[in-house]
Amino acid sequence: MNNRIVLAAIAAIALALLGLRLFLDDGSGKAPGFGAALADVTVPPLAGAALEGKAVFDANCATCHGKNAAGRDGSGPPLVHPIYRPGHHADASFILAARNGVISHHWRFGNMPPVPEVTDDEVKKVAAYVRTLQRANGIE
Repeated sequence: MNNRIVLAAIAAIALALLGLRLFLDDGSGKAPGFGAALADVTVPPLAGAALEGKAVFDANCATCHGKNAAGRDGSGPPLVHPIYRPGHHADASFILAARNGVISHHWRFGNMPPVPEVTDDEVKKVAAYVRTLQRANGIE
């Protein structure tokens, strides 16, 4: 009798896990969501500091924060998000984050390490790029 209960419990757990996997499956064949963009980002035409900032971002930030600052599931948050609007995170917060890193407080991606190879001037250009993306996506 005990073997039946154990087998029934195992079968129930297996079915629940299979159901969860099917519920979360995006059809890509990859682990659900891992690495996927966390925001839909409209990219406007870029020029000047924003265009230069995109190049710096792509080389130093996109690995975690995703293409066009859309975030990456399992890696880093989207910067095109109301949390990072200028009234909540001023441009100086980008410089401080690159210099000092950031202790995780809005998201559960873990702490952001410092990015010492990026200069303050380059980070200002990254901020210009992110602010341009934010405005294009209704975040002011």
